Amino acid sequence: MSAFEKPQIIAHIQKGLNYTVFDCKWVPCSAKFVTMGNFARGTGVIQLYEIQHGDLKLLREIEKAKPIKCGTFGATSLQQRYLATGDFAGNLHIWNLEAPEIPVYSVKGHKEIINTIDGVGGLGIGEGAPEIVTGSRDGTVKVWDPRQKDDPVANMEPLQGENKRDCWTVAFGNAYNQEERVVCAGYDNGDIKLFDLRNMSLRWETNIKNGVCSLEFDRKDISMNKLVATSLEGKFHVFDMRTQHPTKGFASVSEKAHKSTVWQVRHLPQNRELFLTAGGAGSLHLWKYEYPVQRSKKDSEGVDMGVAGSVRLLQNVTLSTQPISSLDWSPDKRGLCICSSFDQMVRVLIITKLHKI
Repeated sequence: MSAFEKPQIIAHIQKGLNYTVFDCKWVPCSAKFVTMGNFARGTGVIQLYEIQHGDLKLLREIEKAKPIKCGTFGATSLQQRYLATGDFAGNLHIWNLEAPEIPVYSVKGHKEIINTIDGVGGLGIGEGAPEIVTGSRDGTVKVWDPRQKDDPVANMEPLQGENKRDCWTVAFGNAYNQEERVVCAGYDNGDIKLFDLRNMSLRWETNIKNGVCSLEFDRKDISMNKLVATSLEGKFHVFDMRTQHPTKGFASVSEKAHKSTVWQVRHLPQNRELFLTAGGAGSLHLWKYEYPVQRSKKDSEGVDMGVAGSVRLLQNVTLSTQPISSLDWSPDKRGLCICSSFDQMVRVLIITKLHKI
């Protein structure tokens, strides 16, 4: 691929914020996005921005009692576009951004900070009930149905006597019909656990030897295809989720991506073979996954086992001197992306020539 054909990562708009920003998410079907974080005085903040004439306009600032760590629109309808958030005190809230004074749903979900959140069944993505999954420092992963008050519909916690591990990342997948659904969770000790919500069982687990910072399926609403896991020491792993071997599990390929922690991974909504990774040194890397000629083969006993593909770096750019803490592709406009970093900046990026890959 020549330099002229390569995708380019362009910082379109940059804005400094007066708080630490932990997460940012596009508002579906709009040119708006939300940023979430905490003020130095210890309170939480949600800001709503709109892109107007090449600049950012602040539409609303909402201050809350506790710092806000993470958010998702994944369990809401396109009509309501409610934001679900997890905070430092372990509360799960769902907000109507048009009337954000009182949450439309509230539960004390965890004993400690909610590090991570994901949603499915909303926005027309994924079959089945709208559900939210939260992962916490208290070691538990809980699934919530916003139509059911107070109690989670599933609770994955350490067995009696087991060490509780800090859960850093969660992701829904396999939601291709009314019954099937999985949650994948990553922990500070390198554990990755795949929970089958239909059978309420642990379907698979592995360990990547370093804290798991981010997990994402390439699509939530199809039969499991690929899962990317990023880690504390600069590597990421791509698992082929189509074929599970009884002892070897899922085939995978790993890549040393950054010189420091890989904080985030996000697949391009319009092309699931492309994904961005965000690094601790303020860099973004755009990758393409290439499938092998055959995705499965027989082992010596005739049992199917997966075959991993390869990854190719398409482009990289350094945006900041500080870690990029969150990343989100626009679901509506190909190549439009937002990211936040610990230098208290939010950036709108345009990534060009993605349709040619």
